Amino acid sequence: MGMKGKIALGAVVGVVVIGVVSANAGSDGSDGSDGKDTSSGSKDSSASATHQPGGKKDSGGAKAAEKKAAFGGNGDYQVGSDIKPGTYRTTGNTDGMCYWERAKDASGDTDSILANDNVTGTSYVTVKAGDKLFKSTDCKDWEAVDPKAKGTPASSMDGDGGMFKVGTDIAPGTYKSSGNKDDSCYWERTKDAAGDTDSVLANNNVTGTAVVTISSKDAYFKTTGCGDWKKTA
Repeated sequence: MGMKGKIALGAVVGVVVIGVVSANAGSDGSDGSDGKDTSSGSKDSSASATHQPGGKKDSGGAKAAEKKAAFGGNGDYQVGSDIKPGTYRTTGNTDGMCYWERAKDASGDTDSILANDNVTGTSYVTVKAGDKLFKSTDCKDWEAVDPKAKGTPASSMDGDGGMFKVGTDIAPGTYKSSGNKDDSCYWERTKDAAGDTDSVLANNNVTGTAVVTISSKDAYFKTTGCGDWKKTA
């Protein structure tokens, strides 16, 4: 995934702005360009109730792997006929080549993109009822996530693990990540898994030590290219 830039709250700049062409469904999702260009920008915005985050390079977990896939990791899917609206999760993506896109039509134009992302590790995304198409390329299979599912939140996480659900995958609190070089560490707090500009509550690119407080009101925390995170408070 390309580097993301810090976004100023209230301004449509920085992390979630779509670049040149190229976020537990069930069936009630509220919380999806083949150019694969999602540099931290808008529309660029990555673990299940049974997932125990914090393990190195394992964003899925054994039990998660046993879940039945809702649809494959490669293909274009029409929302409403091929797949239902809702929140979905893909895990185990190791090379940053997994790409997903929510689109308002099948024209393939840049303007049709509602949200997109390149994924390492785990990603959640909510496909909305108003979406027309969901594209997935080079991703592991997607599974529907039960919004009522419970988990045992961890107090540490893989710094390149992707997207973690707050209160299910990880506990809220203050986390520290050390040894980050060249602004390659990127973190993001989000209010949902839609993956668009409005989803982002706060984000940053970090060199050196990073400290972030994840609120119990946050829905997800995303981390890419960072040293492992440990809860300090």
